[in-house]
Amino acid sequence: MPKNNLETKIAGLKKKHNAVILVHNYQLPEVQDIADFRGDSLELSRIAAKTNAKVIVFCGVHFMAETASILSPDKKVIVPDIKATCPMANMITAGDLKKLKKEHPQATVVGYVNTSAEVKAELDYCCTSTNAVAVINALKDKKEIIFVPDKYLADYVSKQTRRKLISWNGYCSTHVKILPEDIKREKKFHPFAKVIVHPECIPSVVALADAVLSTSKMCQYAKENQTKEFIIGTEAGLIYRLKQDNPTKEFYPASERAVCPNMKRTTQEKIFWALEELKEEVKVPDDIRARAKIAIDRMLQIT
Repeated sequence: MPKNNLETKIAGLKKKHNAVILVHNYQLPEVQDIADFRGDSLELSRIAAKTNAKVIVFCGVHFMAETASILSPDKKVIVPDIKATCPMANMITAGDLKKLKKEHPQATVVGYVNTSAEVKAELDYCCTSTNAVAVINALKDKKEIIFVPDKYLADYVSKQTRRKLISWNGYCSTHVKILPEDIKREKKFHPFAKVIVHPECIPSVVALADAVLSTSKMCQYAKENQTKEFIIGTEAGLIYRLKQDNPTKEFYPASERAVCPNMKRTTQEKIFWALEELKEEVKVPDDIRARAKIAIDRMLQIT
């Protein structure tokens, strides 16, 4: 039920426009509170594609709205803040990838979902932090594999699959703020806590983890594990959802510095304005959409 006047207005506009509100796990608590669905970026886009909603309000960053547009070309995708972008996704352009492909003409190209639609259009396969290992394992007959843009996810996948990957010098500017000393400090305070970290973290942090998981898999792990305390090595916004879903358990952020300013740009006011004006729309051009969807579909066939 709406808690305040603004939430009531948002609910009314949502009904008027047959809209669905998708909220990434890193969003502000006030935004998570009005979500129809919370989750990882691709997970949310796939859920929205199955709804009969005419409008998708994507509370996340720009590439996520593009992915929703790729999977739901018949729906209007709007974002509450057009300036909310992903620094990692911005670290590689389609031009950069074309150049890399020319340098390795025999390579199969795998790209993280954290990329622009134009970059996805240049991929052979897309992947997520959940399924990256499975995608690379499925490409056993491929001699060379380019993996973009996250060098730390590439490092993790390379170790898990024992495959040498040609990686790009990209990274998540939020996850790199989590340091091994942060994990060790929290472990001193909470010696019985399980350490869960995201594969976008630096290798020395990943090495200290009990489990290396995407945000949605972290939610699943926390629910199913009998442990009562967890140290969470990802963007601090996930703690809110974890506490809501598991009120009898305790969750400690590995680092208070791990906050993505772009993920915090969305507010209830901006969602209200977006629904009132049906702006800003994110629409992927048909030619790019069709090519990008091939990479996503190939991934889904594997996983």
